[in-house]
Amino acid sequence: MGNKLVTVSGLCGSGKSEFSKELARRGFSFVRFGQITLDIAMERDDVSEAMQQKIRQEIRNKYGMGGYAVLNIPKFDEFLKKGHIVGDNMTSWSEYKILREKYGGDLIAVTVHTTPQTRYTRVSKRRPGKNDKELRNHSFTKDEAYLRDCDEIENCEKGGPIAMADWHVINEGSKDDLIKEVDRFLRHFGLL
Repeated sequence: MGNKLVTVSGLCGSGKSEFSKELARRGFSFVRFGQITLDIAMERDDVSEAMQQKIRQEIRNKYGMGGYAVLNIPKFDEFLKKGHIVGDNMTSWSEYKILREKYGGDLIAVTVHTTPQTRYTRVSKRRPGKNDKELRNHSFTKDEAYLRDCDEIENCEKGGPIAMADWHVINEGSKDDLIKEVDRFLRHFGLL
């Protein structure tokens, strides 16, 4: 069995990053698809959601809807030489197709599902701290989260990787419940 690229998709507040972080705690290399956006935003000294959305559009205008996959492939290739890797927040159908074509059976696509009510409650309670240098804890009002969902579904092709995932996680419970789902996933795919 070769090393695997596990991509994790889901809408905001679903728990996809928590799932990804748990895999990283278990020795998987970690790549955040959108880190490219955050790095550019920090260079521009503007990490607002409006700036991030502008940067995402610039990347997609230049590289197409699969731009984040294309730009992250060198990282994936390097990390795959060492072991399994988790790619947090694969967003578009185009990204999925590019990575499926490149990695074939070594790609395992995971999606984390959570009801909108639960997700919106989660993201409205987030409190980014001063130490959130990676900008991982975006806080949204319920209306902002809904608009983000609409944008990701309608404009970013997010439904594709969610629908075509090799493994689906329902995350309506506690963090401990999610960790149990990580265990089930790892056992199922023989990645322990």
